[in-house]
Amino acid sequence: MFSDCLLTSVEYLGIIVLDKGFSLDKLKIQAVQEWPIPTKIKEVQSFLGFANFLRRFVANFSHMARPLHNLVKKDTPWKWDTKEQEAFQGLKDAITNAPVLCHADPTKPYFLETDASGAALGSILSQRQEDGRLHPLSFLSESFKGAEQNYNTHNKELLAIICSFEYWRIFLEGTLHPITVFTDHRNLEYWKESQTFNRRHARWHLLLAGYNFQIVYRPGKQSGKPDALSQQSNHADIPPANQTMLPNLVFANVALVTPEKELQRQIKGALDQDKSLEEILQFLQNESKAPPSIKRAFKDYKMEAGLLFYQGQIVVPDVGTLRTELLCIFHDSPLARHPRRQQTLELICRNYYWPGIRADTYWHVDSCKTCQRICKPKYASIPLQPLELPSRPWQHISYDMIVDLPKDGNFNSILVIVDSFTKYGIFI
Repeated sequence: MFSDCLLTSVEYLGIIVLDKGFSLDKLKIQAVQEWPIPTKIKEVQSFLGFANFLRRFVANFSHMARPLHNLVKKDTPWKWDTKEQEAFQGLKDAITNAPVLCHADPTKPYFLETDASGAALGSILSQRQEDGRLHPLSFLSESFKGAEQNYNTHNKELLAIICSFEYWRIFLEGTLHPITVFTDHRNLEYWKESQTFNRRHARWHLLLAGYNFQIVYRPGKQSGKPDALSQQSNHADIPPANQTMLPNLVFANVALVTPEKELQRQIKGALDQDKSLEEILQFLQNESKAPPSIKRAFKDYKMEAGLLFYQGQIVVPDVGTLRTELLCIFHDSPLARHPRRQQTLELICRNYYWPGIRADTYWHVDSCKTCQRICKPKYASIPLQPLELPSRPWQHISYDMIVDLPKDGNFNSILVIVDSFTKYGIFI
């Protein structure tokens, strides 16, 4: 019945989703291989637009594509020379030989390798797989813009780290293990221990304060650089055709069938144990002898196949953990994917009912640890209130803490106290 659900791969928006990761669709690769040499600006723009969609599979994409981007700039005369042809062919080769990008595993350490050239930055996010080697999860490549092009090597290498953390924030924020950042610029290894910062570095230091990472110096010959890493042969291979696409736990539609049927069997056997249902069950057994008032009160109840129904919904008795197990099926399971309170309630109410189902559902969702980790807390917005103007010094003070600063002895924070009248500040 569910044999059609077991696939070794799924095509989605030109990307092949495998159990080991993501790869490019063969049709996309074939289209790139057969792409003719552009003869005008529009054709270059068309190729860049197509290639840009696949840039996550190409290391140093911005650096490789720079000659073509320069060619399509406004008021630039058409000139297809050796430099443009090499960039065009280089992008085609890189896309054709694109590696399989592995799925991110939040339980494993992340490794970040960055590089910065004169005009662009490149970065690779990797994790160590079962073979003991680092395999890429994604590539990042961006051109330096505006004043960034005038940065010295130290700042460009540091900016590459900043951009990488911001781009992959969804993976790198709140990691279980420290993130290892490889760089071939030795000075960056001691950047976190610096005692003094200029304004730009202080701002970057605050941006990185929310990440758990360590910078490790690795010479260029050892690092292999982000552009060379994509050419290594140790990337994850496409799994054979008879391999299961996803672990069994992910097939929630299959996994749910047995638990829910088993739960209904338990519901059937537990009806007699709920004393609050005793009067209803007695009425249904002797419905013909019941007085009119009782018939009106219980008109929406009926028995079918050993189950008690209320307005077409199965009544769940208050026995043991039946209600909790049902809430887990419709909220905690992979199929449900932790919906919000109202969505969870709607899913359960399609087939089940019990008094207080709304309150129980809301409590279950609100106390779900997974939802608490994922969802951002919602705070009620408080309107701005004007502060009372002080009439003398030290009548009103404001204070705040500056934390996570480079250590000075045993201290890494500053208490700032400001007099609201004179604006005089004290730093402790």
